[in-house]
Amino acid sequence: MSASRAVRAIPAVEKILQTLDDTALPRPFVVALVRRKLSELRAGGKVPPLSEIVAEIRRRLADLERTRLQPIINGTGIILHTNFGRAPLGPAALRALAEIGSNYNNLEYDLTTGARGKRAGYLEQGLALLCGSEAATVVNNCAAALVLIVRHFTSKKPEVIISRGELVQIGGGFRIGEILEESGARLREVGATNKTVLSDYAKAIGPKTGLILKVHQSNFFISGFAGAPSIEELARLARSKRIPLVEDLGSGAVISTGKLGLSEHEPTPKETLKRGADLVCFSGDKLLGGPQAGIIAGKTRLVAALKREPVFRALRCDKLVMAALAATVDAHLRNEPEIPVLSLLQLPNEELRERGEKLIKSLHRLPLKARLVECKAEIGGGTLPRSAIASVALELAADTLPPDELASRLRRGSPPIIGYIAQGKLRLDLRTIFPEKDELVVAALTACLTTKQA
Repeated sequence: MSASRAVRAIPAVEKILQTLDDTALPRPFVVALVRRKLSELRAGGKVPPLSEIVAEIRRRLADLERTRLQPIINGTGIILHTNFGRAPLGPAALRALAEIGSNYNNLEYDLTTGARGKRAGYLEQGLALLCGSEAATVVNNCAAALVLIVRHFTSKKPEVIISRGELVQIGGGFRIGEILEESGARLREVGATNKTVLSDYAKAIGPKTGLILKVHQSNFFISGFAGAPSIEELARLARSKRIPLVEDLGSGAVISTGKLGLSEHEPTPKETLKRGADLVCFSGDKLLGGPQAGIIAGKTRLVAALKREPVFRALRCDKLVMAALAATVDAHLRNEPEIPVLSLLQLPNEELRERGEKLIKSLHRLPLKARLVECKAEIGGGTLPRSAIASVALELAADTLPPDELASRLRRGSPPIIGYIAQGKLRLDLRTIFPEKDELVVAALTACLTTKQA
């Protein structure tokens, strides 16, 4: 076929749009994708039949729709899965989102005086109470909190002293050292990867030292011949030199992890400040169980100084984050069992087995072998790397599908279900699947094994 005849054979945009099934995507998305496909055909020369063109566009539309933010069912056993949005919000936070999001609100309005009010005043008082600090504030994530702190304290004295063993890498390939340098600071690395002593810090302090930074090793651990000075020792050194001591706690456990049945201890903001740190920062969407946020707590004068920084406005949270975070903090202060992350950590395996047995009974008509297996769940989210939790998983083996194909079909379903493959079988850890989702799991498996796939 000549090039001109090939071009004439390309169907019109409107013809393809009339042939396509209804889609949940807005029409401009669909039109743009159709035009992109037709442009490829014009450049390629060969024009396939209309049915093949439409089938390819449908596949692309389905792939595009899967990129939309949507609920999924987490069967991985990773409680704080960074790729899955970390902590799911509790009922109080969800109610707050609905109430504040659908109405005008007093974000910066004083209902007593009728004048402009203080943004986040109630939330900051709640965070200070929860952290046992003089004051607290919040920005949009923990990396932003660290950037704000470093920019402020190194504006005149550019050096940050940090142990080589604490130059950690966080999710997405971001490294603490690079974040600090992007903030305009100069790193003064001390000690060795596995061992740093107090004198290493003392020798590094000079006229250009802006702060001493300690980064909690929340996403890895070093064992064997290793060690670091205590917070108390660093605090005494910092006070003697009139230098602020800041600790990035990362995961932000506000209650003792021992009370959650975990053997690994995670320092809380309250105990870290009590031991002598001037400021701490941590994430809101990890063990706190709230939305993404970076929380800073510590001495009043230092928190107030951070809030005066011009960049603070660029890092502040919006009304929805503040509403969800305030509700989460209130739930902690009231000792209410409304924090899903904490509930998932404490679920008894007996309860998981009971649910699993009911699921197996519901699946008995499918061409599928299902059984319960003991497994280990993880905290995830760069938190408590040595704390594995005994859990129970539903192990699945389809009669006619390999495990990776079964996993793929579940992943492409609605809602998507994500599991993991172990010992040649697909597993769904029941600890991270909410009980009200069990019927959806059954429906998804039924669809996978009884419906012809495109």
